[in-house]
Amino acid sequence: MDIQTRTFGSKNSQIFSENNPLLARIYAARGISSLESLDRSFASLPSPSLLKGMPEAVDRLYDALIRDEQIVIIGDFDADGATSSALMMLALRDMGFEHLNFLVPNRFDYGYGLTPEIVDLAQRYSPQLIVTVDNGISSNDGVTHAGKLGVEVIITDHHLPGECLPNATAIINPNQPGCSFPSKSLAGVGVAFYLLSGLRAKLRDKGWFIDKSLSEPNLAHWLDLVALGTVADVVPLDQVNRIFVYQGLLRIRSGHSRPGIQALLQISGKNRQKLMASDLGFAIGPRLNAAGRLDDISLGIQCLLTDNLNEARETAECLDQLNRDRKSIEKGMQSEAIIELDKLSLESQEMPSALCLFQRDWHQGVVGLVASRLKEKYHRPVVAFARSDNGYLKGSCRSIPGLHIRDALEALALKDPGLILKFGGHAMAAGLTMEESHLENFSNAFREYVNTVISSDDLNARIMTDGSLEEEQINMQTAIMLREAGPWGQQFPEPSFQGIFKIKQQHIVGKNHLKLLLQLHSNPVYTFDAIHFNVDLDCWPSDIHQNVTCVYRLEINEFRGQESLQLVIEHMAPESV
Repeated sequence: MDIQTRTFGSKNSQIFSENNPLLARIYAARGISSLESLDRSFASLPSPSLLKGMPEAVDRLYDALIRDEQIVIIGDFDADGATSSALMMLALRDMGFEHLNFLVPNRFDYGYGLTPEIVDLAQRYSPQLIVTVDNGISSNDGVTHAGKLGVEVIITDHHLPGECLPNATAIINPNQPGCSFPSKSLAGVGVAFYLLSGLRAKLRDKGWFIDKSLSEPNLAHWLDLVALGTVADVVPLDQVNRIFVYQGLLRIRSGHSRPGIQALLQISGKNRQKLMASDLGFAIGPRLNAAGRLDDISLGIQCLLTDNLNEARETAECLDQLNRDRKSIEKGMQSEAIIELDKLSLESQEMPSALCLFQRDWHQGVVGLVASRLKEKYHRPVVAFARSDNGYLKGSCRSIPGLHIRDALEALALKDPGLILKFGGHAMAAGLTMEESHLENFSNAFREYVNTVISSDDLNARIMTDGSLEEEQINMQTAIMLREAGPWGQQFPEPSFQGIFKIKQQHIVGKNHLKLLLQLHSNPVYTFDAIHFNVDLDCWPSDIHQNVTCVYRLEINEFRGQESLQLVIEHMAPESV
């Protein structure tokens, strides 16, 4: 495990003229070169008109409104899809649409996206228009089937497109060819928000709200949903997404959020007034996702749609129980996978450069999480498979820097057209479906491809830090400053630092968390409370190692109304001093 310091960028950067050199250094290491790049105001968002397909999508929705047409929203079965679906339903209703329904494919029965089967299922509502959210860019067959039934389709998506785009009435996706929108990292809920913004502008220009005596909806009312979906989908936090998350957090902290989000916060024990982006990702998102992984994401969408706090609390309790069940299933699957990989490593004397895993009884709703955990543990590209109800294998892929996983799947599919039935995704995460009989061939082909693309150096995990802190900087003031300087997240990581400490006290709390009292090695006067979550109990606590190198974050710990500084240890290794 290599610990490296992030490059701090040019010292000619405008932000280095600020009074806080530590914060300037942190921002520069994340590619921020001007104060304008740090603007988190709503007014700094790019115009919806920059999105290709916006005029066609807005005009078609306007026509549907005038004609009083039936519209079905087709979402995805994760938190991004749930927040996107809820956002579309709530905002369109407030704009005057009366005939709205939503439908999300059950992953176990229908799989992902706008398939012909889902189009047929949507016919129960007799729609004239289908609007997809967080899916559709690869749904060529579904869009074609809808056209044969006389149903038009508007696609809103953010996933990477294939060579051939669906023949939809309109496609809004910042990653489609020819789109000049500056942010390519919008989540599905962000794309949906932009469509609604464009539609509201047209309705305003047409005098719709005045003619119908409707209050013009303030889209900011739903930024809590946008923030939740953006963080939960782990998209890069570029400036556009930081604005969405920051503004959404402000609403939640001030108590202006959906009852469902309030209920999920309460059941997860989070203080809304001090909510951080990481809380959305690690506390709220998993509970929402649990419905789609184990049951039906419609339960999560209903939690977000309801205006009744009591109903929201009841639904949140169901989601919490599903999340507990998900954790138990995941733990068992992960243990089985590690046992198999340990055997493989012993047999071959080294870990393969790419990992493909399958167990007949694995849960297809949880394999993505298992793939993520294994990727983090072994720093290898991972594909974890589970058997679907129709006999096919569903694979979830997670990658490491140096390997674009969706491009890898495309390359394999082009080389052997019968190997993969369908696939889609991003650079770091993707999914695929294939016949079980092809598993061995896929595993071999995937490893061969990985070996040609990445080097042995790519397989060495690196921990990137923001360097060391001066002893007088390790305090509450710095922790508060860093907390407010976010939001932090994917590709805009929360600041972490490295240092050498002496262990003064250590003991286990909970099941496997190591509570520590650390003494700064360079100056024993400074001592700090610290915690290292999910430690290896075979290694810690340790009476052998007194001096350790730590990678840590500064956190404000709240206990019984009192706040104190706490170091959250991300990595700890013995140090010979």
